[in-house]
Amino acid sequence: MMLYKDTLPSGKHWSMKMRRGTSLRLIDKTGGANVGVLFYNPENLLERYNAPDTLKCQHTFKLTKGHCLYSDMGRIFCAITEDSFGWHDTVCGSSNAAQVEKKWGKRDYQNHRNNWKQNGHDAFLVEAAKYGLNKQDLAANLNLFSKVEPNDQGNLTYSTEQSKAGDFIELRFEMDTLVLFHTCPHPLNTDTDYPEFEVEYQILKSAPMTEDDLCKNSCAENQRGYENNRLYHLGL
Repeated sequence: MMLYKDTLPSGKHWSMKMRRGTSLRLIDKTGGANVGVLFYNPENLLERYNAPDTLKCQHTFKLTKGHCLYSDMGRIFCAITEDSFGWHDTVCGSSNAAQVEKKWGKRDYQNHRNNWKQNGHDAFLVEAAKYGLNKQDLAANLNLFSKVEPNDQGNLTYSTEQSKAGDFIELRFEMDTLVLFHTCPHPLNTDTDYPEFEVEYQILKSAPMTEDDLCKNSCAENQRGYENNRLYHLGL
């Protein structure tokens, strides 16, 4: 059941509290999207998304269906229950003002209004400030709909195979979670023009989790993560 939906063009940012038992579906409406995402525990903002633990405990470099997204307390913020794209970056971080100006020229809101070029780092700071967070509270973020590939030397490149119009990902929230997100370009994006795209986000009521749930049972570490969540909600 859909509870709410809206759209964001590129270069924008938003935040909201997702409740346990709801899902967030993000849809690339035009192709070539990037959605930077960070997660926090709204009851304890010191608990936040941990990229290294998310990757190492699931023995992966990319994120896709069946993976869980962990906090630095060993709990699961959310699980990827659906994914048509199949490769989401969680190592490259966000673009910053210097990168955006070097690639696409300097444009600011004071002079260009809605035609300015926002960067991911500052977009996160604007949303974080609404909750009393600042620069020191930003962690390594997800870049949904963006694929990066390593070569034999470990260098990363922005893949020529990026998301197409209609690609989507769905996140099922396993605990109440503060979500910050932006639609600014990936830091490795090589487009000659500032990327223009549109992303729709939908808030849905989650289906009940079954015993054979893919995300819970994809590895032993995820089963332990769900047990940590169970104890957390018991107040232990």
